[in-house]
Amino acid sequence: MTGSMTGPMTAPLPGVSVERVEAAAYTVPTDAPESDGTLAWDSTTLVLVRAHAGGRSGLGYTYAGPAAAAVVTGTLADVVRGADARTPPASWDAMQRAVRNLGKPGLVAEAISAVDIALWDLHARLLEVPLTIALGAVHATTPIYGSGGFTSYDDTELARRLAGWVEEGIPAVKMKVGREPGADPHRVHVARAAIGEATELFVDANGAYTRKDALRRAEQFAEHDVTWLEEPVSSDDLAGLRLLRDRGPAGMDIAAGEYGYHLPYFGHMLEAGAVDCLQADVTRALGITGVLRVAALCDARSLDLSLHCAPQVSAHVGTAVWHLRHLEYFHDHVRVERIAFDGVLEPEPGGVLRPQRSRPGLGLDVRTADLEQYRVA
Repeated sequence: MTGSMTGPMTAPLPGVSVERVEAAAYTVPTDAPESDGTLAWDSTTLVLVRAHAGGRSGLGYTYAGPAAAAVVTGTLADVVRGADARTPPASWDAMQRAVRNLGKPGLVAEAISAVDIALWDLHARLLEVPLTIALGAVHATTPIYGSGGFTSYDDTELARRLAGWVEEGIPAVKMKVGREPGADPHRVHVARAAIGEATELFVDANGAYTRKDALRRAEQFAEHDVTWLEEPVSSDDLAGLRLLRDRGPAGMDIAAGEYGYHLPYFGHMLEAGAVDCLQADVTRALGITGVLRVAALCDARSLDLSLHCAPQVSAHVGTAVWHLRHLEYFHDHVRVERIAFDGVLEPEPGGVLRPQRSRPGLGLDVRTADLEQYRVA
């Protein structure tokens, strides 16, 4: 027998080194004062990262303070410069080790997240494939729910905003509660009347309640067919979350996890049996590489994962999450991303985002001129 059984071998492609990484921060005023159960704000800050290699640029971002941009340019850019742009997880690993003395959870994790997203976008653009394909999609679309309903809204504005999501064909909406607990049952009643009986209603207390008050409010919310109670107590109170999960009304899921910054946090929450559905934020939980690892923890338990905000990135990531529940389509981030980017995804009938397969990477282009007026760093 002569010749090769496997056929001729092709030479491997040469490495494509990351040439430089840039970061800038933009603070965009909200369209009205906003608050939830534990915080009030009037602006949202977007930290935008660009990574360059092989004549292409990838973009990533996080919602964090301007100091996150300094972490990117002061530490992380040097870590990933010269690395192979085709292997984002290797750069992700290097960034984990490089920030040991900075304190990873919080601002540093958000900075890593933005760089990791930029590297994945760059990788997909170098391959000339959409990010959803580069990540290994198991779904074609990512289901969404409309999120807003701030405690700063009066009844009329609350009803108008929530009804607006329904008019867009989104089958579930979420409102904020907890700032004035005594008023919450009335506000939930207003919300249910505005959206009708066919739309799912979620509430988010952002950790504002005590355990006993949360149990009481959960029973009141159940009267209006609330099916999702998010952070009824602090997400650090794993025993309290477990109490609500065990004793709350049937048919009402307890959710938390949006403030997780690294894998041990999510591991502890799952080990405690604290939630019916875990949440993770791709702009906080160490980027795309980090969230895919969180998703694997959920897969091992046959537990759903819900993605938190940043819809233009999360829509792609959601397609690669096996046990995906949905994505929070958050008012502020929807608005900021429409200002910041061309090529944004819009909801389709049935309440889904469908990543484009005709454009490489995230399919986004930065609207630099429009953003410049908001630049703060």
